[in-house]
Parts: sequence; C-alpha cells; structure tokens
Amino acid sequence: MPELAKPELAKIWIYPIKSLDGVEVSRAEIWQGGSLAGDREFALVDAAGKVINAKRTAEIHKIRSTVDLSTRIVTLAASSDRANGDKVSFHLDYGRAGLEAWFSQFFGFRVSMVQDRQMGFPDDTEASGATIVSVATLETVAAWFDISLDETRRRFRANLEIVDTDPFWEDQLYTADGESIAFQIGAVTFNSSNPCLRCIVPTRNPETGDRTPDFQQRFAAKRAETLPPEAPRSRFNSFYRLTLNTKVAASEAGKGLRVGDRVEPSNRAGA
Repeated sequence: MPELAKPELAKIWIYPIKSLDGVEVSRAEIWQGGSLAGDREFALVDAAGKVINAKRTAEIHKIRSTVDLSTRIVTLAASSDRANGDKVSFHLDYGRAGLEAWFSQFFGFRVSMVQDRQMGFPDDTEASGATIVSVATLETVAAWFDISLDETRRRFRANLEIVDTDPFWEDQLYTADGESIAFQIGAVTFNSSNPCLRCIVPTRNPETGDRTPDFQQRFAAKRAETLPPEAPRSRFNSFYRLTLNTKVAASEAGKGLRVGDRVEPSNRAGA
C-alpha cells in the first residue's frame, strides 16, 4: 500500500432511512454485515416491495428528516401537493404505522418500511462497508461546480470523511488487477473494493431535486483531468466515479470507529 501522510477520520455520517438526510455522529460500530451500525437500517418500499429512493423519484429530495439516535425519534417535514410543511415526529420502532401513513400520503401510493439490523440496505451488497472520501476531494468537487462543501457532501453521501490528505487520496487504494488493499481506521480493518460508480442522485440539488445542467459530463471530464498519477486508470471505465466502496469482514463486527482515528496500513496478517 502506498505510504499515507497521517490522514485521520474527521466525520462519520449515518443515514438511518435510505435516501433521507444523514446524521453526523462522533462514534459508530460495525454491524455483522460490514456496514456501520444504523446506516440505511430502514428503507421505504412500495406495494411490490420495490425500494423507493432518490434514483427512482426526485420527490424524495423534498423530504427533510432529522433522527435522534438516542431516542430513535425521527422528525419529518416536506412541502408538496400532499404535504403542508408541518413537522411530525414518530418513533422508528413503535411508530411504524404512523411513518408508513405519512410516507404514503406524501408519495400518493402505499408505502411500507423495511428494516435490517445486520447490514442495512446498501446499494452494493458485495461491498457493504462504509463509503469513504477525503474532505479535500469534496472541496475540489465543490469548486468545480461553485457549490458549498455541505451541498457536495449531501450530493455524494459518503459515510466517512478523511482529513490531512491531498484531493482524491482515496484513489490510491485501488490496484490495476482489482485486488483489495487492506487498511485500518482505528481498530477496524477495511478492504478496498472499487471507486463508486455514481447514479443520477449527485446531479441533483439535494434540497429541491433540480438537475444541475451537464453535471455528469462536466464531472467526468474534470475527474479524467485530475486523476492522481498513482491511481490505476484501468479501474475507471467511467470517470463518473467518486468515493471508495469497501468490504469489511464479519470479524470486525462490534468494533468501533471514532472521530480522530488515524488511517494506517493494515497490521493484520492476511487482511
């Protein structure tokens, strides 16, 4: 693994309900399935069991959610033809019927909530570990589009943000032959998987769902121009990729991460 320049974990983001707003935390544990505990623990599905997410409908961007992880109370608000913007609160475990009724009214069709406390509902079930990006990367992308750092992180929705790195630091964690690179954040061993191929979601304003003109084309062109020399270009069949997908072994379940943890080469044999 290339030598790291003393990077450390600066932010941890949990997204309790898939496609809704994130919660910043100072600590997180690893679930049995490799994901961060509580991340994408819930998902919304329609009557056919199909996940309702921002890939499927831009309307979901109009929902604002806050979750108190200690009490498991979620507060929702939205403005649309079927919602008046008033805030309503429900318990994630005991208020499920009320939550489903609220989402059903907002979307205009029957919505149910499903739950998974082993892995949650990641997009990539083969690489269900936390998604990782450096703050310098997000700052660079923000400058490309003249948007704020906060808006950029809300467009790309990574779990872990790393500081004290160059932009696109995470691109060094790939090999040309697709082999994983093992590294540690605090006590947790991660294995690199792939640079995440992005969907339509980052092209939209996270508050309104409005598309940014030519976002994907402009982004891909800039990524190709700025790809670090140590990054294997063979792993970028598309340059519309950002953030590192990871795999985490079941042996890491129960281990914790905290803000300030150092990122180091793995010291575990065979990791």
